[in-house]
Amino acid sequence: MRTPDPDPNEREPIGGSDDADFAAAGAGGFGGVPGGAANPGWLSEVELAEARRRLPMLYVEAVPVRTDGTGAVTQVGVLLRASPVGEISRTIVSGRVRYGETVRDALFRHLENDLGPMAFPLLPPQPTPFTVAEYFPIPGVSAYHDDRQHAVSLAFVVPVTGTCEPRQDALEVTWMSPEEAASDALAAEMEGGRGTLVRTALASVGALR
Repeated sequence: MRTPDPDPNEREPIGGSDDADFAAAGAGGFGGVPGGAANPGWLSEVELAEARRRLPMLYVEAVPVRTDGTGAVTQVGVLLRASPVGEISRTIVSGRVRYGETVRDALFRHLENDLGPMAFPLLPPQPTPFTVAEYFPIPGVSAYHDDRQHAVSLAFVVPVTGTCEPRQDALEVTWMSPEEAASDALAAEMEGGRGTLVRTALASVGALR
């Protein structure tokens, strides 16, 4: 890679910055529509805020893992991310699904955006989420929280085989054992309740003892 992405801020993870969901003037669009202005899926900041106030937002999330020759998970990749106001937290690959984009393409795009072009994620022919995580602006409704919006996230475990070079607001990828990734200490550092999501991911692939 690098796959062209008309607006690098559009990747916005759950709980991330409140960037607009539209391309800069003159940038190429997607789905065969030249330029962001002609695509009804692009939203201005005002339109995005209004959509968030009225509708659930669809996201994909990925727990990157490394596996051995038998397919067993040996390491889990956790991102260290800086917010626009300088706060540091741990998280996983996350971002919105674009208008007209398949879930598979959205998943690959966000893996590439966060982990770099040489990560080489292995997506199955038919990606199936290990869970659906529901983020609510009111704490306590579910295990997941995002104070900006109600978001519905399709969550996947994705093996990666290459070298990860984080980009955008991801500062680094820390590779941990499944036991470390499932620990209370890591969960306390993760945003939005993602410690629960990582544990669910590891349980879904039999990596928790």
